[in-house]
Amino acid sequence: MAKLNPGDPAPDFNLPDQHGAMVSLGDFRGQQLLIYFYPKADTPGCTRQACSIRDARELLRDLGLAVVGLSPDPPARQQKFDDKYGLAFPLLADADHRVAEAYGAWGEKTRYGRKSLGIIRSSFLIDAAGQIVAAWYGVKPEDTLPKAQKALEAAGP
Repeated sequence: MAKLNPGDPAPDFNLPDQHGAMVSLGDFRGQQLLIYFYPKADTPGCTRQACSIRDARELLRDLGLAVVGLSPDPPARQQKFDDKYGLAFPLLADADHRVAEAYGAWGEKTRYGRKSLGIIRSSFLIDAAGQIVAAWYGVKPEDTLPKAQKALEAAGP
């Protein structure tokens, strides 16, 4: 699993969101973007993570930060997740985990002593030019937004 580092170009993507619309990295050119990868919609950790981002809408707007979440879930499951929690940001369906692999967010993980392949909860701060500003692998759900905020504050205006 290749990991991304600050200064690397963010891998492009073109994936369906929860409404079936195609969303690409290019749609966010000219603005900062937080991309986060989560294992499965509507599970406890993923719900905490998504709701913390939802609850920070005003802060995100003030920081000029757009957000997208990616998981292997199909658009219909992403839509149910959005409807249930009123997330109101793009949830992208990376069914073949090709984008997760490009970001280094797909690999072997251990849970309850069992090894499996899957999403490694990760998040990436991308600048307006499409470069990685910061990358966090194995991030805790509750740390996704604080880490991005700290990196933005360190980068300054």
